[in-house]
Amino acid sequence: MKKLWDTFFNGIINENPTLRLVIGMCAPLAVTTAVANGFWMGIAVIFVLTASNILISALRKIIPEQIRIPIFVVIIATFTTVADLSLKAIQPDIHAKLGVFVPLIVVNCIIFARAEAFASKNNVLLSTVDGLGMGLGFTLALIVLATIRELLGNGSWWGIKLLPASFEPAIVMILPPGAFVTLGYLLGGLNLLTGKTGEN
Repeated sequence: MKKLWDTFFNGIINENPTLRLVIGMCAPLAVTTAVANGFWMGIAVIFVLTASNILISALRKIIPEQIRIPIFVVIIATFTTVADLSLKAIQPDIHAKLGVFVPLIVVNCIIFARAEAFASKNNVLLSTVDGLGMGLGFTLALIVLATIRELLGNGSWWGIKLLPASFEPAIVMILPPGAFVTLGYLLGGLNLLTGKTGEN
């Protein structure tokens, strides 16, 4: 049981794909202009990552080593298509805002990294927990990024105005430079809190 909890929390904290490993950064930088966008993108990634981990782990002993990557691609692409079509049916407005970034989950290095480094080497239960932990860690990072950007850039959270009318939004926060600035401060703050500085 301890191993399951360690695996789960590893993806949320110690090896958070966005705030620790800094991989798969296209979506975090592009879709976090609003919290709703980040949330639904995160849900799609949780589904694809967990489902892919489960199937790859279940088939790990029968997938030939030489063709494992193409098989991983087919599996991930299948679940990405399911996520894309489901999101389009459930949240068409959000789907339109996310644009190509949902289909691009198929080439997200977070998904491939977990498939190759974890799911292909561990049992189904551990791989499921790993997928949920990594996916949730990714989603939480998106929500934190989007909260800062939407609040400072629009004065709102999930489309609800929170700051007074006198507040002047910093438009740069919902533009690409705002994504890099916000991410940089978050990474710097986390490194400072955990003692991971350049000197170390």
